[in-house]
Amino acid sequence: MKTKTQRILIDTSGGVQVIDITRQVQKLLAESDLKEGLATIFVPGSTATVTTIEYEPGLVADITKALDRIAPRDGHYEHDQRWHDGNGHSHVRASFLKPSVTIPFSNNALMLGTWQQLVFIELDVRPRNRTIVVQLMGD
Repeated sequence: MKTKTQRILIDTSGGVQVIDITRQVQKLLAESDLKEGLATIFVPGSTATVTTIEYEPGLVADITKALDRIAPRDGHYEHDQRWHDGNGHSHVRASFLKPSVTIPFSNNALMLGTWQQLVFIELDVRPRNRTIVVQLMGD
């Protein structure tokens, strides 16, 4: 088994931002010599996430609305009381969505469903320079 670790860099503008990273991850896989295995995609940090969705404007809007219901921006958060940075809701949202996803690949292609894309979701209140770690393991 071989392992290859690479990174994707993304600059965000803050607020909820849903960014399709499927092509970037698939490109890293295509450039590797791996044909069969697992791709783990991980975002270091506690106010961002990666997941899979059907990436289309309606669902992107629905996700934003759902996050507002789960952890409203104007809610009371002990984190904000302690650190005064206004992103307590961002941490709560990220804790529900998680920082990583693992996707199998075969024949040098991610095994995603027809309407399934891999997305990075920025949840913090301010612009960030994000690094997404892509670790490919297989043969």
